[in-house]
Amino acid sequence: MRHRLYIHLVWTTRARERLIDRDLARFLCRFLRAMARKERAYILELGMVQTHVHLLGRVHPTAAVSQVVKRLKGASSAVAAQEGLGSQGRLYWAKGYSVHSVSTGALASVRAYLRHQPKRHPDEAILGWEGDTPEYDETSRLVEPSGPPIISD
Repeated sequence: MRHRLYIHLVWTTRARERLIDRDLARFLCRFLRAMARKERAYILELGMVQTHVHLLGRVHPTAAVSQVVKRLKGASSAVAAQEGLGSQGRLYWAKGYSVHSVSTGALASVRAYLRHQPKRHPDEAILGWEGDTPEYDETSRLVEPSGPPIISD
């Protein structure tokens, strides 16, 4: 089945506490991508500041967005706590999230929006974190030749 269902997810830390530091941001980039794959979703881009996460992803038509978000938030919080990551040695997410559908024509502008989060929220920028290194290019194909492009399931 060929599909191109793109979403822009946003969620915050509990009480918008400044919990995301450089090490936690690096962890989240790796961990969220791995967890998303288990839910038949693929992260195209991540944008973060100390208080919130923006995610541009592609989801499978049978994937329930609520389940994907539950797994991303719950598992990342649990594992980060086990590893003592975060500016205060813990990670708590606020309840809820925001989700918007994204057209293929808007992917580049959403990517740019995510990349510019530190400039939009300079007082919440993550010190020492240079930003996400996307796995997928502008057409949702893998950046590195580690297999065939992931465009259908």
